[in-house]
Amino acid sequence: MSVVFAVIVAVAAWGVWIYNRLVALKNQVANGWKQIDVQLKRRHDLIPNLVSAVRGYMEFERDTLQRVIEARGRAAGASGVRESVAAEADLSRALRQLFAVAENYPQLRANENVLRLQEELTTTENQLGFARQFYNDVVTRFNTQQDVFPASLIAGYFGFQHAELFAAEAGDGAVPSVDLSLRPER
Repeated sequence: MSVVFAVIVAVAAWGVWIYNRLVALKNQVANGWKQIDVQLKRRHDLIPNLVSAVRGYMEFERDTLQRVIEARGRAAGASGVRESVAAEADLSRALRQLFAVAENYPQLRANENVLRLQEELTTTENQLGFARQFYNDVVTRFNTQQDVFPASLIAGYFGFQHAELFAAEAGDGAVPSVDLSLRPER
């Protein structure tokens, strides 16, 4: 009788341990998403300042500025991983276009406020990349834990759902062309 009781206690303890591990991973996924959300909010807050700073210089580029403003609005209003990925990819494309157009305005390239905002956006993009990596790592561990036997039994019984990875869309994070040669300018 004591052996049967010991086996039952061991199985129950194992089930509690697996359940607690799944809950901990689920909470880490939520925390990872909130870290991404913080960086996205910072990005969204910087963009109106950037648009305001360049607006006076880019009198003939209203379409570009409007695309950035609209993309920011869609990104700020996105909910869930899939919608956020798509909206943020659109915003990244609009920002790349804005920076490309800004290269045609020497006085804009020399403006300290614009340079500072570009630097802050670059820093935010880097922090966002780290937050996405952390989130995807935790999501992968969480999803894997749900798929392996025997933890899959506990996950299925308690209704744990797979989390979505934050995958970049095609064209998101396009690598810029950089020429580091030391040729003199002519």
